[in-house]
Amino acid sequence: MIKNISKIISLVLILFSFTIQAQNEYKANTSNSKINWKGFKPTGEHYGTIMISDGHFKVNNNQITGGEFNINMNSIVNLDMPADNEYNAKLVKHLKSDDFFGVEKHPIANFKITEVEVKGDQTLIKGNLTIKEITNPVSFLTSVNITNNKLTFKSDNFKIDRSKWNIKYKSKSFFENLADKFIYDDMEISIEVEANK
Repeated sequence: MIKNISKIISLVLILFSFTIQAQNEYKANTSNSKINWKGFKPTGEHYGTIMISDGHFKVNNNQITGGEFNINMNSIVNLDMPADNEYNAKLVKHLKSDDFFGVEKHPIANFKITEVEVKGDQTLIKGNLTIKEITNPVSFLTSVNITNNKLTFKSDNFKIDRSKWNIKYKSKSFFENLADKFIYDDMEISIEVEANK
């Protein structure tokens, strides 16, 4: 009886060891990881990037199985006009204000993976996106590449509805009689991540 228990314990420990070895963690390379954003209004659009400040991803059998990353909202930049353009600075300042992302009070946004599903040669990633302390589910398709000690993924463009995170400025979800002075609620997003074991 004691020998049988000993064998069972040994087997469990071996299986546990294999699981730990198979489950690898990759840490985000923040210099090469970013969010691409684009906002729309009837008279045009603006686009730019926001940097990922830290993150980690779990990988099992060469597939992402989980993870999360933080987004540095203070790193918002606009790329559709020259960096030294006066309006560029005004736009970025406005995006950081309480009209939009309220960066002073909410400097970090977060995305946490809740479910992963292989879809042909792409991966469907589902998770919770937290902005301004408000959390909503999002999902997107991404191309994942894992080689040796490096993981990269680049998502397809997908849209989020900013009104769900209480971003109200010139939104028809909150204000009437805006004529053509409104800004569309849907923002276009894509994610580029590089991570290393």
